[in-house]
Amino acid sequence: MENRNKKVNRVVLIGTGAVGCSYAYSMINQGVAEELVLIDVNEAKSEGEAMDLNHGIPFAPSPINVWSGSYQDCESADLVVITAGLAQKPGETRLELVEKNTKIFKQIVKNIMASGFDGIFLVATNPVDILTYVTWKESGLPKDRVIGSGTVLDSARLRFALGQHFNMDTRNVHAYIIGEHGDTELPVWSRASVGVERLEELPAGKLNNECLENIFVNVRDAAYHIIERKGATYYGIGMSLVRITKAILNNENCILTVSSYLDGQYGQEDVFIGVPAVIYRGGIREVIEIQLNEKEKEQFNHSVTVLKETMKPVI
Repeated sequence: MENRNKKVNRVVLIGTGAVGCSYAYSMINQGVAEELVLIDVNEAKSEGEAMDLNHGIPFAPSPINVWSGSYQDCESADLVVITAGLAQKPGETRLELVEKNTKIFKQIVKNIMASGFDGIFLVATNPVDILTYVTWKESGLPKDRVIGSGTVLDSARLRFALGQHFNMDTRNVHAYIIGEHGDTELPVWSRASVGVERLEELPAGKLNNECLENIFVNVRDAAYHIIERKGATYYGIGMSLVRITKAILNNENCILTVSSYLDGQYGQEDVFIGVPAVIYRGGIREVIEIQLNEKEKEQFNHSVTVLKETMKPVI
């Protein structure tokens, strides 16, 4: 007999723009949760999206209940994913969005917490590291239950680019980008590998420093290239958010480069920034402090400095 008292996983999505809807679409296609609630300042938009998504449920891998809801639905949510906010315009940096989106976020988080929400936050809106900090401060939740999408997408872009270069399955490429999700991010080449071979040990003919730099610059600037061509990026970040969601709801204890709070790790503190962290049912189990070479340490410290300077007017 069916256990009617079994706890179902409820995810609430705040923001049904292109990123939010890409996330919702991927959630349904991958059968990640039993309940998905859509909330948007434009209620008609979230209603229409819920209707459209529901019509695809007969083709989904598992049952899911999708509806357009209100902030009160956050009360029993396991996870609230925030993609709401103003989008990055052509030529605009992620950090230039900070003041506009901070105001929006403070009100959103206030509304969520008023429902009695006591789950995990997953933030995707840019500048994601700063808005994750804002969410943590405004919510009053423990730091390990507030997560930003960080450099998960950037690391995926790097793995894809290296996979193409070597004609290798991207799942066999292990490489991380850390730091700010933006212009000061950095690749950790000293820890990158293709299969069992470390990049640093490959013959120069296979991959030299100039080639590595070109790959990284294209990864770092990928969003600008996409925005220039189609106006916004959303499929990659939508699937990145689903990956983090699965890690949380399935208690995977996997390592992803999410925006995490540093409290002495990497010699830094009081900042959310993209670093490898272990993700489990409770949020962030631990931040992994990898050994960086001197150049990488300098680049990471610079990234932290830029974030903190940008945060000052809004924190």
